[in-house]
Amino acid sequence: MADTRAVLDSEEYPDTEVQKDRVLTLEEWQEKWVNHNTGFHQDQGHQLLKKYLDTFLKGEKALRVFFPLCGKAVEMKWFADRGHSVVGVEISELGIREFFMEQNLSYSEEPIMEIPGAKIFKSSSGNISLYCCNLFDLPRANIGKFDRIWDRGALVAVNPSDRKRYSDVMLSLTRPGFQYLLSVLSYDPTKHAGPPFYVTDGEVKELFGSVCNIQCLEKADVFEERHKSWGIDQIIERLYLFTEK
Repeated sequence: MADTRAVLDSEEYPDTEVQKDRVLTLEEWQEKWVNHNTGFHQDQGHQLLKKYLDTFLKGEKALRVFFPLCGKAVEMKWFADRGHSVVGVEISELGIREFFMEQNLSYSEEPIMEIPGAKIFKSSSGNISLYCCNLFDLPRANIGKFDRIWDRGALVAVNPSDRKRYSDVMLSLTRPGFQYLLSVLSYDPTKHAGPPFYVTDGEVKELFGSVCNIQCLEKADVFEERHKSWGIDQIIERLYLFTEK
């Protein structure tokens, strides 16, 4: 326990520049789904989100909740089952179809006229809409604004050189009074090239601090056996809550 506490309280890794030129193409992300290389998916949902769900929702009803780079996140159904409206964006059509299949939800699909080649998948109940397209094309679809954003596996997945562009898109989608929950990971970036990429506390504040109040809710040791293949021996998750300044 003392060792874990020391890790959680330790300084961040200094080699933050080592990943800055890493680039994954959209095709490479799609191949991860085809090859079942989706270790980032959590079948039981995100434990820290469960812990802080009441803090995130504040007892409010009928919220619009956005999931960037949603994959087949089971939490989308959590929110829909609580009466909220869920919108996600994901480049992998396979991932979206797997979500509806695994959650036993019937759905329809149609093209997104504003984005050539893109599609929208909607649950028959109407409260889950998943856009299959490049996230950076999404504003062209006029998807409206959101009360809540759950950013897990998104900021840490976009290419480091695209982070400012990404945060600008995210903040453009927020309504007055929004709450934005962000999960990032801290590990030695000289040992694992990413993704997920290492995002420092300083960069979180640089990207979002001009518009948001930023609170770090928790730091958790999330090391698992699978992380050994990354060449690392520790990985810390930081959960932030952003609110409107």
